Amino acid sequence: MNVVYFAWVRERIGLPQETVETGAATVNDLIVELSAREERYAAAFADISALRVALDQELSDFDAPLDGVREVAFFPPMTGG
Repeated sequence: MNVVYFAWVRERIGLPQETVETGAATVNDLIVELSAREERYAAAFADISALRVALDQELSDFDAPLDGVREVAFFPPMTGG
């Protein structure tokens, strides 16, 4: 699946996006897998309360299943103005 990173998440990981082979069942499982890769991922996902996630461009929850999902995007909360 394609994993996309925005804003400070992209800065911490150092990539705008990547293709990931995963056996993760949920977004939380994917975060655990990514965090175990390297320190930069662990730093980006250290506080998921500061993150939002979208699955195939639809805002979602961290316990959402990944079955059939083609794109996961991680980004900080947006503010209006």
